Amino acid sequence: MSSKNPYEEALKAYQDSLAIDYMPAVKAMAYKLKERLPSSVDFNDLVSIGFEELVKLSRRYDASKNDNFWGYAQKRIYGAMLDFLRSLDVVSRGDRKLIKEINQVIEKYLTKYDYEPSDEEIAKELNVEVEKVKKARFSDDVYSVMPIEEQLKFYDNVEKRVEEEELIEKIKEVLKTLSEKEQLIVQLYYFEELSLKEISEILGVTESRVSQIHKKVISKLREKLNG
Repeated sequence: MSSKNPYEEALKAYQDSLAIDYMPAVKAMAYKLKERLPSSVDFNDLVSIGFEELVKLSRRYDASKNDNFWGYAQKRIYGAMLDFLRSLDVVSRGDRKLIKEINQVIEKYLTKYDYEPSDEEIAKELNVEVEKVKKARFSDDVYSVMPIEEQLKFYDNVEKRVEEEELIEKIKEVLKTLSEKEQLIVQLYYFEELSLKEISEILGVTESRVSQIHKKVISKLREKLNG
């Protein structure tokens, strides 16, 4: 006779089927996130992290407490992917300062010459090594997909005493003071999770311009919340 418990076998089969059924959804999530990241971030790494978390969650899932597995798992899987991105690079205080200077140079080029400067042009303008510029821009691009409240706390230590919910409310108040285009970009990028390319097609402007408006919005938020 088999020593295996029929209930345990049925439960494991159900958990395995959950993981298999939602693998396409995890791949779609990874693809959508990858579109918003630097090309050097490997899509397969995101998928691998997502699948690993999916299997863990399928093992822990209790249908009696939550009758929607994907509703239970979606945010946790996305969070695991973001944790992986956070682990790719640690941004130092010096990097944060350099990122700010790089964005100022890019804004100057877009305003004056109507194009985004290369890493080499930025390095020459700031008198720093090209590799430092590349590293800082990579970090900035990766952190641009993080929740907006995390970006504000990370780069400027916006009122450390402010609780997360209170900060989110303050962000909402400041967003109301922005232009319609700025508000739309925030909505499309952070809440609809569209890529810069998709937003540029909707607004009829270049990707570089969308990127800069996005960075200026973050800068405005920092200024107002630190004021």
